[in-house]
Amino acid sequence: MLSEAIQFLQAWYQGQSNGFWEHGHGITIETLATPGWLVKIDLEETPFEGRGMREVSVQRSAKDWIVCRVQHNQFHGEGDPQKLAAILHVFQSWVSPPAVK
Repeated sequence: MLSEAIQFLQAWYQGQSNGFWEHGHGITIETLATPGWLVKIDLEETPFEGRGMREVSVQRSAKDWIVCRVQHNQFHGEGDPQKLAAILHVFQSWVSPPAVK
């Protein structure tokens, strides 16, 4: 699941890179002291600029949690040390068009 999420993120980043966007915007993946992950993805100058997202927030325990939201034209995903793939999946689900049946 993590490798698929990374592959999607790589492709999304490449799709935004146009010679200009990547110089002032980008993707940041950091660790948190809680411990956990923080993923920030700039949305300015992408098709998702100004688009809202319903917050995803699940707190099962102090060691099992995830929060994802869009604020100030940036996707923010935070989660416990096992949630990196889940954070990226939330982003992927939000930016991917629904499947047509």
